Amino acid sequence: MRSIPTVTKNLLIVNVIAFIAMLVFKNKGVDLNDIFGLHFFLASDFHIYQFITYMFMHGGWEHLFFNMFALWMFGCVVERVWGPKKFLFYYISCGLGAGLLQEVSQLVSLCVSTGLGLGEVFSLRQELAIALNAWTTVGASGAIYAILLAFGMIFPNERIFIFPLPIPIKAKWFVIFYVAVELFSALGTSNDNVAHFAHLGGMLFGFLMIRYWQHHPDTGGNYGRSKGQQFFDNMRGNWERRTHKDAGSQPRQPRQEEPTRRETDEQYNVRKQREQDEIDVILDKIRKSGYDSLTKEEKRKLFDAGNKK
Repeated sequence: MRSIPTVTKNLLIVNVIAFIAMLVFKNKGVDLNDIFGLHFFLASDFHIYQFITYMFMHGGWEHLFFNMFALWMFGCVVERVWGPKKFLFYYISCGLGAGLLQEVSQLVSLCVSTGLGLGEVFSLRQELAIALNAWTTVGASGAIYAILLAFGMIFPNERIFIFPLPIPIKAKWFVIFYVAVELFSALGTSNDNVAHFAHLGGMLFGFLMIRYWQHHPDTGGNYGRSKGQQFFDNMRGNWERRTHKDAGSQPRQPRQEEPTRRETDEQYNVRKQREQDEIDVILDKIRKSGYDSLTKEEKRKLFDAGNKK
């Protein structure tokens, strides 16, 4: 837990505590998911605070596990790139966006299923209020899907292993695949009790937010892409070493450039640190002023550094 960034760690803890509390109170006859879950805005049990609280509630162990696993896997990296304040703002905002789109989709579904017009639905809200309490949304999935999107946009060409695929795939294709699955599921008529439009809403708000930041780089702390890249590389390297150890094979050989270099370890480390510092400066310049602000020499260094990875 020490290696998990602050916001990601606290989000994991809060979600687990909320789930345990839900189980405890359920045995006492109190349904916390009904209290803190997001009800349809025309329902009698709807409250405005539910737009925040719903993303910390979950429907079961499986729902909680997969959301928290994805939060740990991708949230750690994204938080190290953006920093805690920006990451938390993104997480909560995308969770709100997911809830808003889910509410809109439920309104459209109500109009289509009943054949009523928008004005008629609002005029009958008193008669429908109690019946609509059954439409309750819980889970952090909208915010989690937004984090998945952020990872894919920050590291589009990073290869990741996804069970049960036997080969790694690039993050950008992984994100596109999930968007396609959610879109087809949302437009289908499976009625699988999964808030697909909430997932899409989280990703939509996340995409708009990231695009805005790309065109209006903030001047906040020094949170370069390299920090997230370093964390991800370390996590992947630890997994590969453990896999090699379990298989009884030798660890992966060093890169080709290492056996041939004639400089000492100290000289090598100094040179690599100097190169990394130069890349960090260039990346910070991109965040603040955009890619077009780079000189030809800076663009060449960034291109060369990307080819070495």
